[in-house]
Amino acid sequence: MGRWCAAFYDRMMAPLERGGLRAIRQQQLRQARGTVLEIGAGTGANFPYYTEAAHGSALDPDPGMVARSFPRATQAPVPITVLLARAEALPFPAHTFDTVVGTLVFCTIPAPRQALCELRRVRKPSGTVLLFEHVRMHHPLAGRLQDWLTPVWKRLAGGCHVNRDTLALLTQAGFDVTRIEPHDQGLFLVIAAQIPAASIAPRLAYASRHACAARKPAPVAIRDMEGSRPSPVSTLLYGS
Repeated sequence: MGRWCAAFYDRMMAPLERGGLRAIRQQQLRQARGTVLEIGAGTGANFPYYTEAAHGSALDPDPGMVARSFPRATQAPVPITVLLARAEALPFPAHTFDTVVGTLVFCTIPAPRQALCELRRVRKPSGTVLLFEHVRMHHPLAGRLQDWLTPVWKRLAGGCHVNRDTLALLTQAGFDVTRIEPHDQGLFLVIAAQIPAASIAPRLAYASRHACAARKPAPVAIRDMEGSRPSPVSTLLYGS
């Protein structure tokens, strides 16, 4: 997102946090159980609310965001490992995580369909996906306004697509949406999803397997962002 965005991100988000986002984080993340993966963790605003999890792995592709998340990772109620990595190429084996979390992240992922395929791959069959995203609104005028704003806004806000229909992408990737909670007249959605049994949605399962056939890039370097000092936080850098 750029150095300036990492430096000012928490200040920019403060009005949203006071306006209800903090309460949404608390409510949703109480459902995160077991081994948790958070994509697009940013500055670690979710970390204090993982009260029911056993361990967390949190990744972001922006080095500035990762660096700013270290203090919150060390103070979190559960151990959290911070990774410098992209959601489109997750550095984990299949069926690793009980819960996958994303908060205001899919708007900025360059290849959201590939990222969803990766979430399918690393999530355990019985696991849950918990998202909070802004989406393209169904109101015709509001939706057209988002379409008009997106080309300019994504240049100003680190690639953010205000008109991205993340809910539709989620269902197209074969996820079974089990809960939708709209906020601000549908601009923001709290979403819970799982993978349905193949017998329930065979066509979705077939389509998603083919959509997820892209090969994952190989890791090119591993390093500790804090140098040689002892730290509970490690980072894995993937090539671009």
